[in-house]
This record gives sequence, C-alpha cells and structure tokens, in this order.
Amino acid sequence: MSASDLKILAKDFRAPTDGSFRIAKASGQAPRNAPNKKACEKQLNKVAKKLDEQQRRVYAENTHAVLCVFQAMDAAGKDSTIRAVLKKLNPAGFQVFSFKTPSPEELDHDFLWRTTCRLPERGRIGVFNRSYYEEVLVVRVHPEYLDSQRLTGVAKNRKFWQQRYESIVTHEQHLTRNGTLVLKFFLNVSKEEQRQRFLSRLETPEKNWKFSAADLAEREHWKDYMRAYEQCINATSTDAAPWHIIPADNKPFMRLAVAEILHQALARLKPEYPSLNAQQQAELPAIMQRLSNE
Repeated sequence: MSASDLKILAKDFRAPTDGSFRIAKASGQAPRNAPNKKACEKQLNKVAKKLDEQQRRVYAENTHAVLCVFQAMDAAGKDSTIRAVLKKLNPAGFQVFSFKTPSPEELDHDFLWRTTCRLPERGRIGVFNRSYYEEVLVVRVHPEYLDSQRLTGVAKNRKFWQQRYESIVTHEQHLTRNGTLVLKFFLNVSKEEQRQRFLSRLETPEKNWKFSAADLAEREHWKDYMRAYEQCINATSTDAAPWHIIPADNKPFMRLAVAEILHQALARLKPEYPSLNAQQQAELPAIMQRLSNE
C-alpha cells in the first residue's frame, strides 16, 4: 500500500475530552491498512517539505508560536521522531528542549517554572521532549520525589493531583489565548515492543549507551505508568490543547502520523508572509532602479 492510499487525519488520533479515554483500548500497532516502511518514509519527506514552508511563514508572520509536547515510555522513539519530523526545518525557526531530573534551582520554583522559561517565542516552533507532564506521571508513580519539592501538606491533600491537572489546563489555556498552538503527543509503545527495543540496545554495541539499569527498574512499574497516563490524558485533553495518541510500535508510521498532524494544525493557522503597505510598495521601483544602477 502506498502512503497516499491511507488518509491520516488528526481527528482520528485525538483523545476524547470527556474523560472516556482507556489506555487498554489504545493499541501500539499501526492501522492494518498502514503503508509499508518505504511508503511512509517517502510520504514523510513530502510532508517535511510542506512543514518547512509552513514554518517559514510562521516565522515571517511572527504572530503565533507552536508548542509540541512529547511524552512516552522509554524507547518509544521520542528523539528519533522529533529528528525525523523536523529534519528539514530552519534551525532559526524551531527549538528543542529535553527535561530530565530537576535541578536545585528548578526545585526552588513551582513545577511549571522550568518549562515556562523554555516556551517558544512568537514565530517559532518549540518542542518539549518530556515536559511539565512529568510532574503528574513519573512523580505520581514515585510520589517520594515530592519530598525534594518541599511542599506543605501534600500527604494530607487528597486533591493534590487534581489540582496539578487544573494548573496544567489553566496554563495551556493561557498559552492558547496568547497565540501559542499547543499540540501534545503520547507515543504509545507496547510493553512487548519496549522489551524488544531494550534487547536491541543491549545486543548492539553502538546502542549500549542508550540503556540504563534504571530503564529496567521503571519497566517494573508499567501498570502504574499506564494508570497515570490514562488519568492524566483524561484530565488534560481539551479542545484548546488536545492529546494525540500515536501508535508507536511501528516507527515509520508513528513519524508520518506526527508529521501529518503538525502539518494539518499549521494549515489551520493559515500563516502568511507579511505584506508591504502602500507606501512601501510605492518605494520599491526606485530602490530596484538604484540597485540596478550600481
């Protein structure tokens, strides 16, 4: 099957906003009629060129910012997807930030501070490889991490996690009201596929550096993570800042799906190159003549 035979529509991957998302029903497998690897890669190159033109318009127009948030379990393919989807963009127009263990300075601020400092400016596409959502995912699976945040009354506050969801939703509403398009991607890799990718990292010397014993330890909390993702997505998927559930067992299809969703979202923005006013237009012939006579 060619990529053109399958229409990839963003709406088909959007999580519901009514709290009905069930992660057990979300397959990591690509659709049965998905294109083969070669067709996906060919189509991805075409979409990447369209993204390049769209990004040029967003940059020139300087009205909107775009924030793409990627969350996933280890080995789902966040890094390679970001690299593949944005490979043709001008580096001046986009930026990528990865968020790992918070620094002492970051822990001295509220949980949204460190990512807020890295939000994209108008005219740019920003990518968060992990994000503030770690605070309701890994921290929820490991609540002992809250000790380093020195929060008062956490253990007694039954509404703590709901309040964090509310802070995130309000934060994203603020961003969208102020011209930032927020797109969130959950790369949904299956437990078996993660196992195979871990084995590949161990069996291939060039990939050994990617594996950590901590990855295996986190794998033991798989059910807890799936529960945390389900609750998080149900609480924070909104019309303004939707979650997209991307099957991640098939990397070529996953990358193509992310690229298509980003392309469709940018098309809705309808970015345009700035137009010259009448006076500027009138001055062009004289400027051209002057340059021609040099």
